[in-house]
Amino acid sequence: MKRAFKVGDHVGWNSEAGHVSGTIKRKITSAIKFKTYTVRASKDDPQYLIKIDKTDHMAMHKGTALKIIHKNAPVSSKRTTNSK
Repeated sequence: MKRAFKVGDHVGWNSEAGHVSGTIKRKITSAIKFKTYTVRASKDDPQYLIKIDKTDHMAMHKGTALKIIHKNAPVSSKRTTNSK
């Protein structure tokens, strides 16, 4: 079953640069131009415009790539240890 996200949801996803998080700004339900490519979205298979937390960049993703996260939760589950 597909998860339906809404504007304002705080989400995370895995990118080639690592774990990223942001806030959904818009739900896209029809084909549009985004940056240099065409986003093929529909009401049955929407995509989401997301403002990345750490930069002013915007990203576009399908819901299958996204996961709801809490604002104060760490995006990565990696732990660091101090060994001396």
